[in-house]
Amino acid sequence: MDESNATCGLRLASIGLENTEANRQAYRTLLVATPGLGEYVAGAILFEETLYQNTVDGQKMVDVLSNGGIIPGIKVDKGLVPLAGSNDESWCQGLDGLASRTAAYYKQGARFAKWRSVVSIPNGPSELAVQECSWGLARYAAISQDSGLVPIVEPEILLDGAHGIDRTLEVASKVWAKTFYYLAENNVMFEGILLKPSMVTPGAESTVRATPEQVAEYTLNMLKRRVPPAVPGIMFLSGGQSEVEATLNLNAMNQSPNPWHVSFSYARALQNTVLKTWKGQPENIEAAQTALLIRAKANSLAQLGKYSAEGEAEEAKQGMFVKGYSY
Repeated sequence: MDESNATCGLRLASIGLENTEANRQAYRTLLVATPGLGEYVAGAILFEETLYQNTVDGQKMVDVLSNGGIIPGIKVDKGLVPLAGSNDESWCQGLDGLASRTAAYYKQGARFAKWRSVVSIPNGPSELAVQECSWGLARYAAISQDSGLVPIVEPEILLDGAHGIDRTLEVASKVWAKTFYYLAENNVMFEGILLKPSMVTPGAESTVRATPEQVAEYTLNMLKRRVPPAVPGIMFLSGGQSEVEATLNLNAMNQSPNPWHVSFSYARALQNTVLKTWKGQPENIEAAQTALLIRAKANSLAQLGKYSAEGEAEEAKQGMFVKGYSY
């Protein structure tokens, strides 16, 4: 639920709704008030509006989440902007004033934070872009820990491109090496962070696809070479994969023990069917919440290595890749 208001508007537009605060509130209320969601989901990343927002029946969103056993978190970056001197690449802004903002977010009930920066393979990536991504994540993590928030570190390797899985592995290895170097330089406590990496997959436009077993092998090998075992958890992003594909890949990564807890932090891969089921109609809320529980339970099973795709709807197998995606 950490999409900006503009990106949330695109979601609403896909079902014919205007991007108004009332419609955003209604959709977010549907999500946070889903009965039993806390059985499968431990935390929810919120956009700033949602952190301070009430549900349609007047309860604080953060209180509804906490009462349901879900820890509220907060997206703290201010989005991507062009990186001068690069090959049409981006860097993430938001460090200015971050210390005061994170302190206020903690007071409001947030207990963890998220900062998303991206690296584009078709555009290089340039050494400058990798350094800006890694350094920004490290400074954010240090500031967040100082405010009492657990930082989620997310250098996303975008799916854009026709490259093969070996090229993704090469770039991801470089990015994570640089990221952990700067995390150490900034005295970030590894035991007090979570990672939100991309899975190592071929580019979305590649003609050679990878099986869940191949994705698991490449991804886990890369992480074992780069991520210290002191890090408690790795929460994968879905990055435009279909709902089923993201769950199958996660399941494949949990077929044997890992040095860290390997789980999920999905947005589109949890909510796509939910949104289409709801359609903005109050009479569809219960059905939409049931759809959310189905996806949440599927991924909860996958982080235990016990998921089966048998009986999944065809719609859940449709990819959600958007070229140049931002939020």
